[in-house]
Amino acid sequence: LTAPIPGTVVRYTVSEAQQVKAGETVVVLEAMKMENTLPAPVDGVIKQIPLQAGAKVARGDVLLVIGPA
Repeated sequence: LTAPIPGTVVRYTVSEAQQVKAGETVVVLEAMKMENTLPAPVDGVIKQIPLQAGAKVARGDVLLVIGPA
């Protein structure tokens, strides 16, 4: 999952090795003083969370990696 807009990671709502369903909120990104909830694009397992809350991101930065269950 990549950042659709530049902003700041507010929080992750999942952890590594957790199973997720497509459409489930996985990360909250703040941009222009608004919180944007980002859903999982596919069903799977969280393989990697490379950033922490508070990290600044640019459009296209990897927020997390989802792999097959």
